[in-house]
Amino acid sequence: MEDIILRIAGDHPVWQGLAGGVVIAVLNLVGALLVLAWRNPSERALDAALGFAAGIMLAASFTSLILPGIEHGGVWPVLIGLAAGALVLDQADRWVPHVHVLITGRTRPDVADGTRKASVLLFIVAITLHNMPEGLAVGVSFGSGDLSSALTLMLAMGIQNIPEGFAVSVAALNAGFHRRFYAAVAGIRAGLVEVPMALLGAWAVHTVESLLPYAMGFAAGAMLFVISDEIIPETHGRGHERAATLGTMLGIMVMLYLDTALG
Repeated sequence: MEDIILRIAGDHPVWQGLAGGVVIAVLNLVGALLVLAWRNPSERALDAALGFAAGIMLAASFTSLILPGIEHGGVWPVLIGLAAGALVLDQADRWVPHVHVLITGRTRPDVADGTRKASVLLFIVAITLHNMPEGLAVGVSFGSGDLSSALTLMLAMGIQNIPEGFAVSVAALNAGFHRRFYAAVAGIRAGLVEVPMALLGAWAVHTVESLLPYAMGFAAGAMLFVISDEIIPETHGRGHERAATLGTMLGIMVMLYLDTALG
């Protein structure tokens, strides 16, 4: 895998970060395209899939960001970054009002079609904001110069992007969006936010090396905020907590395996 990235992006961390951002955006598109084949997923399956994504993000926050950041710059820069990342996502949720759209829930017949679509558009904006930490985390990891760890994180974020992209697509379908239309929008949306954030993260920490532990903490704090504030409440609100929890455990196990096998 390292040889492939080196052939595509060369040995410069910034271009490697750009390539990593493209990879995770493409895998988000793969997840969105699943709506064309899997037309009626159950609530239990979606909650388990989102739990899986949360598990990968949770483990990656520690193995690929927090612990390496502490090793590089000590605990205080990482803690400052963690607090800043959580604060920024909290303010983003205030800017885009916190909306939990039931991913597989049937919309009520008394809710106007325009209102449903407006709610889902708001949800899409919120998810787009929440994709930013993933792109940033991948870029920061590549910018650190540790290609092996960066590839592990890229693969982990890409894998979790598949169920995440699929779940968001299902939410849009339930509001009346066309399958092919939203699948295309989902791919463009992910690319527009994750690719530049990966490029920004790689450029920032490569240009100013002292930013690395702060940036790693920031990306981890933002991802942990998303897990606690969005994914867990969403997966524990329809009576499928056990499936979601088992999905989370599986995600943690997959991330730990990737970190051990590739790191």
